[in-house]
Amino acid sequence: MTSPWLKPPTTDAPVLLYCVAHAGGGAAFFRPWRDALAPDVGVCPVVLPGREARLRETPCTAVDQIVPPLAAAISAHADRPYALFGHSMGAVIAYEVARTLSTLPDGPSHLFVSGRRAPHLPARRDPLHPLPHKEFMPAVAAMGGTPAEVLDQPDLIRMFLPGLRADFTVNETYEHRPGPALDCPVTGLTGDTDPEVDLAEMRRWNDITTGPFRLRVFRGGHFYLTGPPAEVANALRTDLAAAC
Repeated sequence: MTSPWLKPPTTDAPVLLYCVAHAGGGAAFFRPWRDALAPDVGVCPVVLPGREARLRETPCTAVDQIVPPLAAAISAHADRPYALFGHSMGAVIAYEVARTLSTLPDGPSHLFVSGRRAPHLPARRDPLHPLPHKEFMPAVAAMGGTPAEVLDQPDLIRMFLPGLRADFTVNETYEHRPGPALDCPVTGLTGDTDPEVDLAEMRRWNDITTGPFRLRVFRGGHFYLTGPPAEVANALRTDLAAAC
């Protein structure tokens, strides 16, 4: 894979899983999954502009800036069955990419959505992205996904902040548009104490597909999937084996 949008898998697996991280996250977030899912599944993290190898690029502030080039990059490498996974902000990106790719012969075999309410449901809290810095960073830190080494270093925060605020803008300004339902299986994943989404909101992902839907609940909060990867990896592997 040569696209800047995709980090290639480390194994020649029969199934690929394209993973989109939460606001402020990147490809490194899914590094533990590579060994956990090998050799059955090749993990391909998505690299958005404004982070990691693309740090010097201007970060995107809208889903519509991300979906067309990302969908094109995935479609260009669709030489085997593949699925999409997205956590929090990544869930709506993965969903919209799945909507785009489902119109093609090489559409996704499965969609995994994690830690976010269904796309057609209204938000339950005020948006964070317009907040001034002194309010924005504590609100983000309270969610638990920002590494302490970033929060404790002002220089890192200044480098990290534009992409982080842009990601929250992507997530919080997203508006669902009516359209055909997906026909692939969908799995919703969430932590049982996630303050950002409840089980009823996760179950509403069932509305966006005519295929089978399954809800998987794990112990933990919004970042339940940062723990030992075996439990989540086993769930992903099981659902992928049934779909691919």
